[in-house]
Amino acid sequence: MQKLPDISHDFAAWYQEVIYQAELVDSSPVRGTMVIRPYGYAIWEHIKDTLDEKIKKTGHENASFPLFIPESFLKKEAKHVEGFAPELAIVTHAGGKELEEPLVVRPTSETMIHYMFARWIKSWRDLPLKINQWANVVRWELRPRAFLRTTEFFWQEGHTAHETVEQAREEVLLMLGEYVDLAQTYLAIPVITGQKTESERFPGAIETHTFEALMQDGKALQMGTSHLLSQSFAHAFEMQFQNREGQLAYPYLTSWGATTRLIGAVVMVHGDQKGLVIPPRIAPIQVVIVLILFKNKDNSAVIQAGAALERSLQDHGVRVRLDDDMQKSVGARLYYWEVRGVPIRIEIGPRDLEKNQASVTDRIGLKSESVSLDQLPLYVVAHLALIQATLFNRAHERMMSSWHKAAKLAVFGPILEKENGIYQTGWCGSADCERMLKQYKAFTRCLREEKTFDTCFNCDNDSLQDVLVAKAY
Repeated sequence: MQKLPDISHDFAAWYQEVIYQAELVDSSPVRGTMVIRPYGYAIWEHIKDTLDEKIKKTGHENASFPLFIPESFLKKEAKHVEGFAPELAIVTHAGGKELEEPLVVRPTSETMIHYMFARWIKSWRDLPLKINQWANVVRWELRPRAFLRTTEFFWQEGHTAHETVEQAREEVLLMLGEYVDLAQTYLAIPVITGQKTESERFPGAIETHTFEALMQDGKALQMGTSHLLSQSFAHAFEMQFQNREGQLAYPYLTSWGATTRLIGAVVMVHGDQKGLVIPPRIAPIQVVIVLILFKNKDNSAVIQAGAALERSLQDHGVRVRLDDDMQKSVGARLYYWEVRGVPIRIEIGPRDLEKNQASVTDRIGLKSESVSLDQLPLYVVAHLALIQATLFNRAHERMMSSWHKAAKLAVFGPILEKENGIYQTGWCGSADCERMLKQYKAFTRCLREEKTFDTCFNCDNDSLQDVLVAKAY
């Protein structure tokens, strides 16, 4: 394998190379799409399973809806179709003939699911209706990058209907909180939450709540969103129910989602010059046992010790892989696991067995020491927890050191354009002022509840509230 590009000087090239060398992904013959390889998909499965459990525990049920959506459905909500129009893939011919109505390959499923909601919701007793879907979606991406922006990607999309706007907003914040816990507790990624500005909202939403993270190169990444939708969706699909007073009413709707982009976030937040660094809680392989074997010698004792340790670690709930490959050099094998970001590596050879110990090295450079074979399982369990916490703390320190407060774009804009980072500043709420950020390749990321600046970053009008500004993926 070739040496990885310098992470500090060419982060984009490093990212592109590491995800291929670590066999997370491979290129596809269809522009903008990706093939997620088994190791990459295993990471996604751990993220997916964790989030799926959270979704179910909060009272939502999984369902599945069609990939194809009648084009007329999207046209029912003006802002929705306007927002997605440039990204749509549309089927006009099928079965050897032109279709009477074109079908859109779903970019998101609000319209299809709301059509079904209108059939299912008749009374206040049918509410709240809380549905989630795990699916693939298609948005025609002009500048694709694996995991971060692809024409086709995997995600979950939650859709709910409620009696009151207060209940809907409570749902939006509930799921945002579940996302934050997923990011911080499992992915070891500190995040910032807040509402998107009007220009950055999801098409058809009246509120979009986001959780944002800072990558190592100082750019922000929108990790996922939770939306309070306007009632125009309910009106468009004639979604009415009889309320508690016996009158017809329209429900209040939400939608929320997170995608395979989370894999890209893990790579960019934790990776280093050696390759991936995978947080233990989502690592497909938490520990690799590398056996030091010699050709033309009796390796049976080492092999038996390795197998026994593998079983013992599995009994302690550790996801472990035994590497007894004699076809590759030890150096090549160590590099193989290092670039894949396996949290802990254990090496066992004949000399180790003589001392009833093994050499233990963690991926993030905390410790490299010899540990008794008897003590290894408990040592590993404790050390995996330490690695998880350390990764979060390191990322949090990096984020806070890159979080600046500045009053005027004319001052911080050139610095931001050159050095990246997050800038907290004041904003008058004007879209014209917001557009001025683009000259520095920056965008608003989310609004802050506090107001620490008196005037807008661009004009001299009063600031309504603080806003976070950054360059972004």
